[in-house]
This record gives sequence, structure tokens and C-alpha cells, in this order.
Amino acid sequence: MYSLKTPSFLKPTSRPTSPSPPIPSPKPDPIAAPDRTTRSISKLSFPNFKRTASPLTQAPASLVHDGSYMEVLGLRLSEAVSKALSQPTAPAAPHELLGGRRPIPAGRGRALGELIASDDPHLYRAVLRTLHRPLSVLVTNVSGNLLPLIASPAFLSPAVPTPQLPNPNATQLHALGLATFAGELLDAFDELGLGQDSDMRGDGLKGVRDNLVSSIKRVIDPLVAGIKSDLMPHIEALELPASNAASKATGATKAAIVHPSIAYMQTTMPIYARALARYITSRTAETSLASLLISLVWRGLVSLSNRPPPLPGMTPPGSPPLLALTKSKSKEAKRRGSSVTPPNTPPAGRFTLKLPPSRPPSPPGLSSKVSSAATDARALFDLLNSLPRPTNELAREAVCDAFDSLSGLVALLEFVQSRKYSVVPASELERELDMITVDLSTLIALPVLLRAFVYPSSPSSSERTVAGMLGLTDGVYRSGCLSGFGRAEECVVAAGQRVLGVLRSELTVDSGKESEVVLRWLEREVAEAVQLHH
Repeated sequence: MYSLKTPSFLKPTSRPTSPSPPIPSPKPDPIAAPDRTTRSISKLSFPNFKRTASPLTQAPASLVHDGSYMEVLGLRLSEAVSKALSQPTAPAAPHELLGGRRPIPAGRGRALGELIASDDPHLYRAVLRTLHRPLSVLVTNVSGNLLPLIASPAFLSPAVPTPQLPNPNATQLHALGLATFAGELLDAFDELGLGQDSDMRGDGLKGVRDNLVSSIKRVIDPLVAGIKSDLMPHIEALELPASNAASKATGATKAAIVHPSIAYMQTTMPIYARALARYITSRTAETSLASLLISLVWRGLVSLSNRPPPLPGMTPPGSPPLLALTKSKSKEAKRRGSSVTPPNTPPAGRFTLKLPPSRPPSPPGLSSKVSSAATDARALFDLLNSLPRPTNELAREAVCDAFDSLSGLVALLEFVQSRKYSVVPASELERELDMITVDLSTLIALPVLLRAFVYPSSPSSSERTVAGMLGLTDGVYRSGCLSGFGRAEECVVAAGQRVLGVLRSELTVDSGKESEVVLRWLEREVAEAVQLHH
């Protein structure tokens, strides 16, 4: 009775609880890989799949360099700039030495430009900032070396090459070496787009470019101006016929007299062509070359188009009546001499020793033969065409247009001289004139047509000229309307309308078809000019 009676809810069940069965160990799956439990369930397992260890790859190098790299880059550019203007080590010719120094050889500016272009493109902005200091030192050194050269009297002594001195002197060679270096570097600037006016990135190299351009012009412009000053008076002298410009003509002249200006340029033009090829070595210098060629061509157009017709006593080479008359008289004398043989006639051998072997002596009248305007225009075209031309597209196009005008004047003068227009109808003559003058300025073709078709009389004090029709002196008209290609085109409307008014008031029904053709031609030219300007 003293024992504690266990409550019923604490008593165990009737039979003890069986122990939980042991968890069977999983059987190995013959398909699964041995390391299946260690791999991610997102990986697929295939019997033929073999996982290879990926190679160790290095992280890509950062494109941002530290300050030491930029310091090395600046030192490298500074060293290249100093070497660019250093003295070459190769031996020099005696005529190249100036104060014991040689001129800068060609190619160094191109090499410096290639070095600038070869830098890391990812560091373009940093490279531009690094260029400021060495290039500023460069242009300062170029200007400092160039100033005493162009200030020396030997720089323009001689001002132009001559047959006796065709090559530049030492001072000119040193100045040309610096100009060539600056031009090559500017060409590299153009390829990289540095220092442009339209550049909004602000590379800060516009001042460097301007200094290089100034250095080139200070060398090239005086040398090109010397050639222009030498050729311009001779081209202006083409306005006068050869017999007027020459001192005298010998009676034994066999062919047409060569104009003294043409003869002079035939001697000097090959020398000038070689000199210009040596001066113009960059696209920047081609501007001076284009200006020279256009000026010479325009002056030739004005001079040849305003050449007066030959005097009555002068014979152009296309029509030698005196020679034909002399030949006919000599034939009649031979026939008369062959019919009657006087006694005591000396043998013919005595005469063959005294007479020229080709033909009898020319009569005195042949001394007045002159070269025609067409002949001189053709010779001038060939001479100017032998000069080098610019390679820049815009400059070359302008020069080609100028030469097309000169070629058109040659064709017009040859057409007028041939006098083929007298046997063709008026409609065909109009088409011919339109084709010939398509590349020719109206104010250049007008005086030629007026002298040939409208006022073909012999030259006199009352000769009708375009300046006279406008009520201007010849000098005022040329300075106001014939100063260049652009100015001549601007004056076509005003001058053409005035000349049309004069022609309409002076021409009559009996003036001839040629006058009417010129009148209609000028009306079309003025109408086209009005349409172009409006």
C-alpha cells in the first residue's frame, strides 16, 4: 500500500515499440559519375562528357597608363624634335655648306609625322597634350633658323635661276630645307586632322600650324614671285607683233619671225620648271604654284586677245604673197633664159658656187613677215604647260580651267586666221563659235571677234575696241574688268550690254552675216551671264 501507483497515462503500451528499421545505404548508380554528389545539379551528365580544366587567363591590361608612361612619351617626342633639326652626318657638297652646316635633308618632317601617328590611339587626348611643348619648341627653332636666312642678301641673289646659275645657292638651299621640313610636317597634320579651323575638339595646335604655314610662305613666295616678275613682262610683250617688238629682221629670214618673248621663254622655261619642282614640295606650297600659273595664263589671254592686226606691209606666215610672186617671176625668167642661149655663156658650175643650194635668195619683202597671234598663243600654251602643276584637287581644278581658256583662245585665233568662216552658212558659223568659246571668257573672245568679223579694217587711230565702246581708256578698262578670271566674269553683263547697244546702233543690213553672228553670240553670252548671277 506504500508503493506509488503509476498513473495510467504514464504506463507504457502493452508491447514495446519496435526499433526503426535501419536506412539502407543507397546503391551506386552505374550511370552517374562518381563525383555526382559534389557537382551542381544544373550541370548535365553524359557518359562521354569529360570536363577539362580551364586554362588560367590573365586579366586584360588596363588602358590607363600611369604618369611615368606619359613622361616617357614626352621625352621621346622631345628627343625626336631635337633630332629632326640636327645636322646630318653624311658628307655634303661644297656648294651646300653655309657656315660649315648642311641643309636639313628631305624626309625628316615626314618621319616626325609618322612618329606622332604611331602613338597609342587610346591615349589620343593625352598625346595631344604632350605634343604642345615639343612642337612649340620646334616652331621656335625653325623660325629662329629661318630668319637670318631670308634676311640675308644672298637669299635673293639671284632672284631667279639663270642658264649660268640654274641651281639655288647655299642660303637658298638651307631655307628650302626648312620649308620642306615644315611642309612635310603639315602634310602629316592634314592626315591626322590636327590644328584645323573647323576642329571643335580643341587640340590646341592651331598656332603650331599657322607658324609652319608662315615659315613655308616666307621662303616660297619670294622665290615664286621672282619667276613671276621675270616672265610677266615678256608675256605682256606678246600684245605687240614680233616685228614691232624686235629691233630688226634680217632679209635672209626663211621662216616666220619668232617673237622675242617666245624665244626668251624657250630658253628659260625649262630652268624654271626644274626650279619650281624643287620649291614646291608640299600641298601647302602648291597654293603659290597655282596662283603663279593662273596669273601667267590670264596675262597671256589678255595680251594675245588684244593684239592688233598686222600692218599692211607685214605678212603673216599663213599667207606669203611675196614669196609666191617671187617664185612665179623666177619661173618666167628661167623659161625665158632657156629659150635663148647667148654666146659666151659661162658654165653653170660658176653659179652653183655662189647661189645657195636650196633656193634663190629671199627678196627683201620677206623681212616684214611676222608671227601670227595664233602661232604665239600655241607656243605660249606649250611653254606654260611644261611647268609643274599642283596635285591638290581644288588647286589643280582651277589651274586646269585656266589652261582650258588658253586652249580655247588658241582654237579661236586659228579659226579666225584660217578664214574658213567665209564659205560656211551663218547657222554653222554660230555653232562653231559656241563650241570654240565654251571655255573662254566672254571679254577675252569679244575683241578677237570684233576685229575679225565686225571691224576687219586695217588698224588705225580710230580702231574700235571694247574699251572705246564702253567710253573708258584702255588702262582703266583693263584694271577694272580684266584684272582676273573672276572679275572678267562679273563684268560680262555690264560690258556686254553696253557693247550690244553700240553694235545695234552701228550695224546695218549690209554689214554681213559675220556681224550678225557676232551680235547673236554676244546676246547669248550676256543672257547666260544674267541667268548665272540671278
